[in-house]
Amino acid sequence: MENLEEKEHIDQFELSKEYLEKLQTAITEQDDQFIKNTLDDTNPADISTILLEFETEESRYVLDVLENEVSAEVINDLDEDVRSKYLKEFNTTEIAAMLNELDSDDAVDIINELPLKDREEVIASLENKEKAKNILDLLRYEEDVAGGLMAKELIKANVNWSINQCIEEIRRQAENVEKIYSVYVVDNQNVLLGRVSLKKIILADDHLKVKDLYDDDVISVETYMDEVDVAEVMRKYDLDAVPVVNVQGKLMGRITIDDIVDVITELAEEERQMMAGISEDVEEDDSVWMLTRARLPWLIIGMFGGLLGAQFIGVFEEDILLVPAMAFFIPLITATGGNVGIQSSSIVLQSLASKSVFDDSFLKRILKVLAVAILNGIVIAGIVMGMNLILGQDIRLAIVVSIALFNVVLLASFMGTVTPLVLDKLGINPALAAGPFITTANDLLGLLVYFSVAHFLI
Repeated sequence: MENLEEKEHIDQFELSKEYLEKLQTAITEQDDQFIKNTLDDTNPADISTILLEFETEESRYVLDVLENEVSAEVINDLDEDVRSKYLKEFNTTEIAAMLNELDSDDAVDIINELPLKDREEVIASLENKEKAKNILDLLRYEEDVAGGLMAKELIKANVNWSINQCIEEIRRQAENVEKIYSVYVVDNQNVLLGRVSLKKIILADDHLKVKDLYDDDVISVETYMDEVDVAEVMRKYDLDAVPVVNVQGKLMGRITIDDIVDVITELAEEERQMMAGISEDVEEDDSVWMLTRARLPWLIIGMFGGLLGAQFIGVFEEDILLVPAMAFFIPLITATGGNVGIQSSSIVLQSLASKSVFDDSFLKRILKVLAVAILNGIVIAGIVMGMNLILGQDIRLAIVVSIALFNVVLLASFMGTVTPLVLDKLGINPALAAGPFITTANDLLGLLVYFSVAHFLI
């Protein structure tokens, strides 16, 4: 019965034209009861999706009807560019009321999107003075380091506490903590010593102390650690949360898995767009100018690459006039070089994304790539040679195309491997190597190899 009721509720708010029409009518007629009945128990992420279909003023009305805690989660769930438009509809006091409902790390993210004057007013308007202090502490850190990701809300226990005292403190501290993964153990100077599970605390005898139970084998990250490295630590050790310490080892906060999922998603999106030749973080609903500006640079680079390719072909015009059939194989040469280059660079990018102290040396990588390229080149060249002979092509042309393809595979594999490694060493996003850059470069090199081989053999 419970599952059926849950399903009915899901169907009730499902984003459909019928529901949107009903919600639009409710907003127009100010039917607060319908809005509350259909959205109050709905996941904030689903409400965010629904509100994107309405004008900002209409969405503001819906948020006013909902509980403040729900409205805060909805605002927090919105993308940054959309949220900035919504925040303009609220005054600083209203924003402060919503931030009181959020964890300190989420509150800081929103505050950073406000004008400087509004930031100060919002912080001054916060009713929860402890949260205001936590927010001020977090504002000191850059957004892309552990200190900028962490939340101050956590459960900690002094190593000298008794079990009864520890349980009482957990009850008190838990009022401000949404999810409890571990109880962190500290000394009198707040230095992180370890952690202890709730199960151990609950089952422990009353006469024991925290120091008799805690595990000192705790994995932590420093406040200055880059967000990418934090994500790798949590992935490697399969952590739901990780404590954050400063250079003195004092416990400063914790980072939970939901924050790291956001980081991983953003990094993956950034690399995907980079590989596709999009130079800025854009989405489909951004303005025409933003979308054009993000795509145009690499399109222009590709265009110049095409013009250079045309010049290469022009240099060997006499060879093409002697053997016009050479022109038929130009798409084959360029497509093969581009595909091989992208395959090689993608494999290297995958290894760079999960670096290990046991990674192969540069020389070993190149030798391995060379071995794979030789095998692929022999197979591809053999297939092309056989197909040309079956189709009755000139034997000299068949030999030229096969030799050229073999060399193109070798060269494209080398370029696809070396380019991202070099970019990574230079501190440049290696995803550039898997996009238009490597494709354009391999097109030019492939044409050069093809016509050079033809020039000497025909």
